Amino acid sequence: MIAIIDYGMGNLRSVQKGFEKVGHQAVVTSDPAQVAAADRVVLPGVGAFEDAIAELRRLGLDRVVRETVDSGKPFLGICLGLQLLFDVSYENGRHAGLGIIPGEVVRFELPQEYTVPHMGWNQLAIRRPAPILAGLNEGVYVYFVHSYYVVPKDADVIATETDYGGPFCSMIWRDNVFATQFHPEKSQSDGLRILKNFAELP
Repeated sequence: MIAIIDYGMGNLRSVQKGFEKVGHQAVVTSDPAQVAAADRVVLPGVGAFEDAIAELRRLGLDRVVRETVDSGKPFLGICLGLQLLFDVSYENGRHAGLGIIPGEVVRFELPQEYTVPHMGWNQLAIRRPAPILAGLNEGVYVYFVHSYYVVPKDADVIATETDYGGPFCSMIWRDNVFATQFHPEKSQSDGLRILKNFAELP
């Protein structure tokens, strides 16, 4: 079973529908016990980091996320779900994250010709061929909506980079943990391939 964590922030139904389109059932849940019982777990999210981390902690889902990662089960973070894995975010202040991936979340500081948020289609430069990218070509276009991006302390976790006024980390991969800044569920057939690959990881 695939569990999609519901903490009140995120386009949960579109992620669930994405998995359904590639032949895999997924349940949307805020029940820590149901998340813990799942074979693989997805942490999606859109919105403010501060509100999201507070709600995860209130619901006891922060502990379950850590236990899932420690257990070796496949784990996928999407957009804000990527950022929450890091030590700290500087969105509207300084806020501690889950501390699963060392590093920080910072705002785009770009010349005037670049709009923030970074929104729309952009390309992936594959730095490490993560299993969930199987079947995707270098330079594939995926869909983004974000004003902040992650800066890992260890560059070895960077799976893809994307250029927006310079390169930024658009996906990480460490052991059983995969997380994307872009939205696979909004990235048409290539995004669905990523969801399918995740659902079919051994």
